[in-house]
Formats: sequence, structure tokens, C-alpha cells
Amino acid sequence: MVPDSGKRTRFDWWLAGICASRVFNGLIFMTYAGALSVLRREWAMSAAQAGAIVTGFQIGYAISLVVFSSIADRVNPKKIYLSSMFAAGISSLGFALLARDFTSALVLHTVVGISLGGTYTTGVMIIADQYAVQSRGMAVGYFIASTSCGYACSLAISGVALPLGGYRLSFLLTCLGPLVGWLLARMTLRTTLVPTAVRQKGKRFTQEVVRNRPAMLLIWGYTFHSWELSGMWSWTPAFLAACLGLAGAEGLKAAGSGAQIAAFFHAVGLLASLSMGTLSDRLGRGRVMLTLASISMACSYLFGWSIGWPLVLVIVIGAIYAFSALGDSPIFSAALTEVVDTAYLGSALGLRSLVGFSAAAVSPLAFGVVLDWTNPMIDGQRLYSTWGWAFSMLGLGGLGAVWATRRFGKIRK
Repeated sequence: MVPDSGKRTRFDWWLAGICASRVFNGLIFMTYAGALSVLRREWAMSAAQAGAIVTGFQIGYAISLVVFSSIADRVNPKKIYLSSMFAAGISSLGFALLARDFTSALVLHTVVGISLGGTYTTGVMIIADQYAVQSRGMAVGYFIASTSCGYACSLAISGVALPLGGYRLSFLLTCLGPLVGWLLARMTLRTTLVPTAVRQKGKRFTQEVVRNRPAMLLIWGYTFHSWELSGMWSWTPAFLAACLGLAGAEGLKAAGSGAQIAAFFHAVGLLASLSMGTLSDRLGRGRVMLTLASISMACSYLFGWSIGWPLVLVIVIGAIYAFSALGDSPIFSAALTEVVDTAYLGSALGLRSLVGFSAAAVSPLAFGVVLDWTNPMIDGQRLYSTWGWAFSMLGLGGLGAVWATRRFGKIRK
């Protein structure tokens, strides 16, 4: 553990290198979502099948997050981080080259999710080790913002590639990112020492995490947050394509434009991570999280009903949704590093990953099921003109996040 007096306190070239690697690694997360409206047609998938592929990815990601996070309490997190980055690069190329229908995509996208499990919580642990508490919200904010930047770049690339070469070109261009990210991470961490924390005798996981009320409120808040965020990001490009289609755009053009607007939303989310993490360093974690969770919940209950409204209004609501839904992500992570003993941080992050990403895995599938249910078959096909109920279902997670962050704020006053 770096002594607090010797820890980093500002954005520097080291953090820039970590964030740049995270940007390229983040390209794979939106590869499938960016092309979803095209894939449903070309692979003849129902909304439930389309959501199942996202669910497979999220389940694989959740399981590997738990495993890698728990191991990181005993094995150097730097080694796990770099190994997982490399595995993600190889599996992503496999997905780009071999996924050609529902079954192959389900299997390969799940493998990608499994390979990515060591690239998130271990990154947070490395940053927590290097940065002082008073600057940790900023540092984690930049780390998560770089993920949003990767999402935005992925959707922007898809928006250009889909009209030019269909989903195959879109897949190939975005799936090259993780290998580039691994190279950048390896260069940045080459001389960085990240020791493994030593556990004190007499302390146990149950005592340090499960019976730690602030920690469990953060974990539950993150779980509800993940339910809302995962469903929102997975289905927003397709929702925007439906809005554009209703306005007269056709096929690949609607899909490409929807991906580009969603890329803008991720750019807004990037700004949220950058600013809200820093703001929580000054105003307090609980206050900022509660405000953002409340706004995001309101947007979940409104966004889906905006189909058919003027496009400018849809984009404005979506931008507010993106800002509020992602803005509390770095705060949840920074706050957890402050209320849990360092020797149990990996295990705490592992538990958070288990419940949080399990919720994130089910959310896109549940969204697809509700979407199918509220858009019945007419003359052998579904028009998918009703999206309000599916997005409102995400609002239940937003409500839970409001409850958890409110309770956390009262305890931490």
C-alpha cells in the first residue's frame, strides 16, 4: 500500500495511460448493442432472444468479476488486470470473426464477458492504491469516464460502419480495441508497484463486509443502479432507431443514426463521470448519489413514452438520462473503497459484482420480454411502437437506488 502522503492527488500521465487503455477496452461493450436493430432482422431474432445475448455476456461478466475480484485480495491485482485485458483482446476478435447467428453470438459474447471480468474491479483497486482519499472520486471518475468514452467511440464507429459494411465491418473495427487497450495498459503499468494487502488475524469477510452497514447499502444501491443502467444502455440504440424509423428513416440508416445519437449519450455520460466524481469529493458521496439516482429514476419512467415526440425532445431527455444514470457510478466505487478495509476490498467488490452484474444480466432480457409482451403480433410481425412499459420497468431499479443512497447519506452524515 502506498503511504497516504506519497499518493497521487491529481490527473497525470499515469492516469492518462490507464484511462486510454480503458477507452480501447470499452469498445467491445457496445459492439453488439450498436448493431442490435440490424442483427434482430438479419438473424431473425425476437426481442427476448436479442436480450438473451446481452444477458449471456452479463452473466459471464458477473461470474468472472466475482472470481477475479476475490482472487485479487490474495494475488497481485496488476497481474490479474493485465491478463484479463489480453484475454479480452483475443476473445473479442473471435466474436467479430465467428458470430453469425443467435447461437454463435450467445456463446461467443458470453466468452467475451468472462474474459473481461478482471479488467474493472482490479482497475479500481489499483487506482485506490495509488490515489489519496481526497482525490479518489476524481481518479475513479476518470477511469469510469474513459469506459463511457469507449462506449461512445464504439457506437460512433458502428454508426459509420453499419451503412458501409453492415454488422461485420462494425464488429471487426470495434473488436480490435481490447488488444490495443492491453498494449497501452502494459506500457503504463510496467514500473508500477501494486502490493497485495495483508489481512489481519481475527478479522473475517462477514464482519468486514456483510455486517458493514454502509458497505452493504452501497452494494445494494449499486445493484439497483446496475439494473437500470444495463437495460438503458443495451436498448437505447434500438429505441432511437425505432424513433427514427417512425419519423421516416429506413433500415441501416436508422440503425446507424440511432447508434450515433447513443454515442452522444455516452459522451454525456463521460462528462458526468468526470464531474460527479470530483463533485462528490467536495459535497459528499451520499448527497450527490441521491440527487443523481432521483433524476435517473424519473427519466426511466419518461424516456420510453417519448417515442413519436419531436426528436430534439427525445435527445434532450436521453442526454439527461445518460448523465444521471452514469454519474453516480464512480461515486459508488470510490465510496466503497473508503468504508471497507483494504485487505477485504477485492472481496467486497466481488460481492458487489455478483449481485450488481447479476441484476445487470437479467435487466436486458426482462426489458426484451416486456417489450415483446406490450407489442403483440399483428399480421405475423411486431411493430415495436410501445416502449414506455419496458423503460418503466427499469425505473424500479432507480427507485431502489434512491432508497439505498438516501439511507447511506443519513448514516455517513
